[in-house]
Amino acid sequence: MNRLQYEDSIKMALLEDLRYGDLATAAIVRPRQRSKALMTAKQDGVIAGLAVAAAVFEMVDSHIVFNALAEEGAPVCRGDELAQIEGPTASLLNAERTALNYLQRLSGIATCTRQAVELVQGYPAVIVDTRKTTPGLRVLEKYAVRAGGGRNHRFTLSEAAMIKDNHIEAAGGITAAVERVRADVGPTVKIEVEAESLEQVREALAAGADIIMLDNMGLEEMAQAVEFIGGRALTEASGGITLDRLPGIAATGVNFISLGWLTHSAKALDISLNIVE
Repeated sequence: MNRLQYEDSIKMALLEDLRYGDLATAAIVRPRQRSKALMTAKQDGVIAGLAVAAAVFEMVDSHIVFNALAEEGAPVCRGDELAQIEGPTASLLNAERTALNYLQRLSGIATCTRQAVELVQGYPAVIVDTRKTTPGLRVLEKYAVRAGGGRNHRFTLSEAAMIKDNHIEAAGGITAAVERVRADVGPTVKIEVEAESLEQVREALAAGADIIMLDNMGLEEMAQAVEFIGGRALTEASGGITLDRLPGIAATGVNFISLGWLTHSAKALDISLNIVE
C-alpha cells in the first residue's frame, strides 16, 4: 500500500486530536525527556496497519524510531509484542492514541476477515468486501481485508457497473437496465446484476450480465441458480450472511461471497502501548 494513499487521513486524524495541543503532556513531560514504549496485543487476532501506525509517529516527530516486531497479516496471541517505539516522550504520547486507533481498527478487520476465509477453505469461493466502509478510511479498511486473506470488491462506483434493485426499478426491468449500461460504458466494463429470484437470474444471464449477485437467497435456491448459470457468468452471494452460514454457501459453488460486516461491524482488536523505560 502506497503511503500517499493514507497520509491525508493521518493528517486529519492528528489535527482532530492535537489541534490545541496536549495539556497533560505539556505540563508533565520534560522538554528533553526520551522514552521507549512497547505495543502489545491484549487478545488473539491478526495484525494489520503497522506501517500506518509507524507513519503516525513519524508525522508527529521524525526523531521517533518505530521498530515493528510482528509481520503484517500474521496471527498474534495475547501478550505478543507488536512494536517497539523510541523517541521524545512528549511526541510518543501525542501520537499514541491516533496510532492505536488505526492499528486496532485495521487489525480488527483483518481478524474478522481471517475467520471468514478459514471457514470457506476447500471451496472455490472467495471472500470479498463491500463499499460499506468508514467514510475517509476505505483504502485502509480494504487493505486490512487483504491482510486478513480476503479480496477487494469495487473501491469506487466507477470500477464496475453494479445494477441493484433501485436501478432495476428505475429502468423498468433488468434487461433494459443492462442494455442502457452496456451502451453507455462500452464492452470493457464488467456489469453485475443483483438478482433476488431464479426468474431474475435467468433474465440477468440472458441480458448478458458478467456477474450475477444472488441476493438474500436460501441455500437451495442459491445452488439452483449456480447450476443454471453453469459458469456462463460469475456468481456472488450476498445479503444476511453470517459466519455460521459461510460453509454452506461456499458449498453451493458460488465464486464470491461478499460480506459488508467485514468493514462496517468489525470489532477493534485490543492493543496497548506502554512506556517501559
